[in-house]
Amino acid sequence: MSLPIKPANSCAFDQISLGEVMLRLDPGEGRIRTARNFHVWEGGGEYNTSRGLRKCFGYKTAVVTAFVDNEVGHLVEDFIMQGGVATDFIQWRDDDGIGRTVRNGLNFTERGFGIRGAVGNPDRGNTAASQIKVGDIDWDHIFGKLGVRWFHTGGIYAALSASTAEVTVEAVKAAKKYGTIVSYDLNYRPSLWKTIGGLKKAQEVNREIAKYVDVMIGNEEDFTASLGFAVKGAETLGHIETDAFKAMIETAVTEFPNFKVAATTLRHVITATKNDWSAILWHAGKFHESRPYPGLEILDRVGGGDSFASGVQFGFLEFNDAQKAVEYGAAHGALASTTPGDTSMATRKEVEKAIAGGGARVVR
Repeated sequence: MSLPIKPANSCAFDQISLGEVMLRLDPGEGRIRTARNFHVWEGGGEYNTSRGLRKCFGYKTAVVTAFVDNEVGHLVEDFIMQGGVATDFIQWRDDDGIGRTVRNGLNFTERGFGIRGAVGNPDRGNTAASQIKVGDIDWDHIFGKLGVRWFHTGGIYAALSASTAEVTVEAVKAAKKYGTIVSYDLNYRPSLWKTIGGLKKAQEVNREIAKYVDVMIGNEEDFTASLGFAVKGAETLGHIETDAFKAMIETAVTEFPNFKVAATTLRHVITATKNDWSAILWHAGKFHESRPYPGLEILDRVGGGDSFASGVQFGFLEFNDAQKAVEYGAAHGALASTTPGDTSMATRKEVEKAIAGGGARVVR
């Protein structure tokens, strides 16, 4: 059984995402607290999937977001343009001079190494993207007139403010109205929810959004915290037995029969720079597992899950095949973890080489 995906010739965009795009400041091999220089990238959980689909897989994508109309906002816009993602739906807010009423988001992120885990220190309060409200975006124009094959958003954006939760619900309802496939990455972040209702509010918001989702993505913490499903047999966070995850997914798809796909990466964190990596995907009553990537050496773990999500999307958009979707997702996520920054630097050929079991010998 395949997903009811619109044909490419009927839509202006293969995929559109809704989310905040931040300026990422990366101290490289160092620490944020002692840095004197930062590498600068762009990144955002939802946007990263659009960029991966565009740069790695050649699909036409766009992002719905907002920035302050100042030099920092246009710097992030320039990154998005370099990534080939369409900027048609970016909203611009007037600059008040110092960011008193609205600002652009920053994300300080260090990669971690060995026993030292990665650290993210976002500075994103009162941002332009967090202030988007119901009615600001013409979803009928996007989904109804232009046409979109796939829409992606997630729990990070939904947690930014009361209005972004409402906008997310508005968006997924509109996508479903026009027959667009909806994917959602739960991406539970306790820090985002703690001052706006905590776990209870996270579950209230995410369970409402879940009613309109076709493809649900998330790890064990995401499903338990965001949707309230218990995982038996998962003793340590980040290391879940496959059978335990399967049992949880079977419960989730029973409660939300609209889920056509549920997927996650399976990571056993040995150190910050070495993980056992694989993925699993449920579709039409059957589980599909990717080939494993044992002892995957990681340069930068941030964005690996987003690249998994974009690989899954590609597998369905290109082949409408569940096994290929999980293989492309796992390989793309693994490769994205070998390069710096939130976004993928992989090519489709590299992804397909990894799927086929190709080695790491020098290419000349």
